[in-house]
Amino acid sequence: MNDAAPPRSHRIGNAVVLGSAVIVALAAIQRYTHALPGSDSSFRLSRERCYGVARAGQNDCGTARHACAGRAARDNAPDEWISLPAGTCSRIAGGRVKTSGV
Repeated sequence: MNDAAPPRSHRIGNAVVLGSAVIVALAAIQRYTHALPGSDSSFRLSRERCYGVARAGQNDCGTARHACAGRAARDNAPDEWISLPAGTCSRIAGGRVKTSGV
């Protein structure tokens, strides 16, 4: 077996690669969690009300007919809604997002 130490250029190259990997990992942690200083204080995901896709008893809030969540009488009622991440509703068959004034 050859127990000789690797050449100096290999040691420097390894240190650069490992250091870069640590920096990238810390940047990802700061970006996607709130574990490090300088991270955003809260994570907000844009939401939208998606009408016409709620299952009976699975709506998120009241309507003109009732004031509570979980009171939808039938599946896919046009006035019942659920809260979804923005952009999701348009991908669901029958889902629609009401805009103000509609």
